[in-house]
Amino acid sequence: MKKILLIAASAALVLTAVSCDNSKKKKKADATPEYTIVDAPQVDLAEFPVDDEGYIVIFDGSSLKGWRGYGKEGVPSRWTIDEGAIKFSGTGSGEAQTGEGGDLIFAHKFKNFELSLEWKVSKGGNSGIFYLAREVQTTKEDGTLQYEPIYISAPEYQVLDNANHPDAKLGKDGNRQSASLYDMIPAVPQNQNPFGEWNQATIMVYKGTVVHGQNGANVLEYHLWTPKWTEMLQASKFSKEAWPLAFELLNNCGGNEHEGYIGIQDHGDDVWYRNIRVKILD
Repeated sequence: MKKILLIAASAALVLTAVSCDNSKKKKKADATPEYTIVDAPQVDLAEFPVDDEGYIVIFDGSSLKGWRGYGKEGVPSRWTIDEGAIKFSGTGSGEAQTGEGGDLIFAHKFKNFELSLEWKVSKGGNSGIFYLAREVQTTKEDGTLQYEPIYISAPEYQVLDNANHPDAKLGKDGNRQSASLYDMIPAVPQNQNPFGEWNQATIMVYKGTVVHGQNGANVLEYHLWTPKWTEMLQASKFSKEAWPLAFELLNNCGGNEHEGYIGIQDHGDDVWYRNIRVKILD
């Protein structure tokens, strides 16, 4: 039996959540807070061009059609088009996102796919590419709803200036450097181009197998929804003890349907993305 929960995120956009799926709304005795997965309208991929290689072009360099802010109806003003690329104009505030910023998602859920794009960062820049993301809400003490960060439900392909951002020296064995699975698996080889230069990124997700690529080389592989995946989460900043909500959501990332949004991160620094394409592998 399904219950439809209407969430007034804005006057123009009605968001719904299905609470019969036990991955979507839970409250546990182990301090995992109650949460809701918000299910918003999706764009029709048939409205986007397909290139000669069979990729759907979800950003063509001239329009932000299909993109919106995470937990928002429109595109935050700090995300603009700059010389054929999506640009985030930095605030210098790191993860403390401002109202005119926030993460950006493409409003369609993907399951089995290959994502291809290019990115570059400013000196000392930090960003990330998310996949299988879901929009997660919890209730604050005053009873109002709030969106949790996108990274508690989605694996992250790290985007970073390895030479100048301190995060490159944190984590373990370089697992916070460019193209790494953030805080879990380092990218090997580490073949990043320096800040101000374009890097090519690929992410393949197919029936739980995930491969990150950087500048023409596959740099890591792992497998979702397995005991090993749970072990990696438990050894990261998203462990059950440190962050029970993130642990639960990431352990079942993509939910029972194993699908979610592609997103790019506002981490307070200037970053550019271009030539964003997705090939469906279903």
